[in-house]
Amino acid sequence: MHDYNMAMPDQIIDAHHHLWDLNEIKHTWLAEKGVVRFFGDPAPIQKNYHVPDFKDDHGELPVVGSVHIQCGVALEHNVKETEFVQRQSDAHGLANAIIAYCDLTQEGAQAELDAQQQFPNLRGVRQIVGRSAEEDAKLGTNTLLGDPAFKVGLKSLIERKLSFDLQLTPPLLYASAKLFKSIEDLPLALCHAGSPNDLSREGLKSWEAGLRDLAEHGNMICKISGLGMFDQQWTVDSFRDRVLRTIDVFGPKRIAFGSNFPVDKLYASYVDSFGAFIKLTENFSKAERDDMFFNTANNFYRTGL
Repeated sequence: MHDYNMAMPDQIIDAHHHLWDLNEIKHTWLAEKGVVRFFGDPAPIQKNYHVPDFKDDHGELPVVGSVHIQCGVALEHNVKETEFVQRQSDAHGLANAIIAYCDLTQEGAQAELDAQQQFPNLRGVRQIVGRSAEEDAKLGTNTLLGDPAFKVGLKSLIERKLSFDLQLTPPLLYASAKLFKSIEDLPLALCHAGSPNDLSREGLKSWEAGLRDLAEHGNMICKISGLGMFDQQWTVDSFRDRVLRTIDVFGPKRIAFGSNFPVDKLYASYVDSFGAFIKLTENFSKAERDDMFFNTANNFYRTGL
């Protein structure tokens, strides 16, 4: 573990993490044993992960708030997942904002959103647009951007004062930019800095160009999180280029940091994961770092902290 105290932020909101209870809720991917995912073998994290576990992981880092992101539950448990996280929040003080799952293309989407909005910490929806080419083809997510029902569902979030968390892969950035720039009233959070999974020079150049296109959306933030999924032997130096490029594209007022725990626990400790972000931003001003570690997430997700 490195010593990051020299540049420690005053307070941190973890803008992207997960909680789960495998006894109560069926997470389809966590229930499958022996299946290696694009981010690695999930076996070490195929166990309950509650707020006390999350607090143990972040330790003495000044994490004062957090945002829970839906995490692949069986469709009949969508609302149940939100109920579980709300109970965790009521008992332990985290998560302060909940991003739930809803298939916005389905006929019952609006009734499900009604049910989701019964929980006070509900702030938005994530419906994954892109994971990996293999999984997208299997799950049909690669057709969402061209589905008129998806756009109708996205527009309905505006009326409900909900945001959308966008998770995709770099080849989908341009099509996403076209869609989301046509509905700029929708608050948009890009997950995992657009999932830069091709670390070649050309791959990173293409990813950055797509980011710049999407960044023209006037009502969005970008979360730097989950980079370990595509760089499993990562170091602070191997993260440097992607982190600094992303900040350059969006500017500190539109950047929030997230741990992606416990998924990124497969590669490093929480302190080292967030420590990398702390180290890589040590040359930014205090105001800029306050934005990236706290204000952006607090304002976007309305955590009330």
